Amino acid sequence: MKSRGSGDSVRDVIQRALSGDQAAFTELLNRHRRLAYQLALGIVKDPTEADDLVQESFIKAFRCLSRYNPEYAFTTWLCKIVSNHCLDHIRRRKIRTFSLDEPIAGQNGCIKREIPDWSLNPEWQYVRKQRMISIDDAINSLPPRYKRVILLRHKEDHTYEEISEILGIPLGTVKAQIFRARELLKKKLKGL
Repeated sequence: MKSRGSGDSVRDVIQRALSGDQAAFTELLNRHRRLAYQLALGIVKDPTEADDLVQESFIKAFRCLSRYNPEYAFTTWLCKIVSNHCLDHIRRRKIRTFSLDEPIAGQNGCIKREIPDWSLNPEWQYVRKQRMISIDDAINSLPPRYKRVILLRHKEDHTYEEISEILGIPLGTVKAQIFRARELLKKKLKGL
């Protein structure tokens, strides 16, 4: 596995890096930075973030270099570290929390958050109650064999296997009956 730069193979450079040769770390970084950056940019879509994430990924890779298995391509191992780090970054960014009591700073001053309490909305409660009545009516109008599997599955939260045991019928029959019951319910509840 010869590569650009020095005439050393990636394995040789990794061995030098594992021996503490700082120049070998720099060489690995220089050889693979572009690939890592393109991968990170494709995931996060922001050049500045991609650059930061690549730097952090290389730090992680260098810390774990002793765990690299030379039977596999170094680029595959490195790309997995970069992609996982980028995905972790995206997940962390989505989870950011905020206070419901703090106002939002806007261009025209602060805006107080007002989050409606739907549980106290009489109209919403009425609509929800009517839907539940319609669903119960639709379930009650099912043929008995479909009604009992739906009730066991969705009202009592039994697994397919448990329903099979309770009713003494094969698992495949349970699955088929639940499927048919759901299809009938979809038709009955269309437009709800």
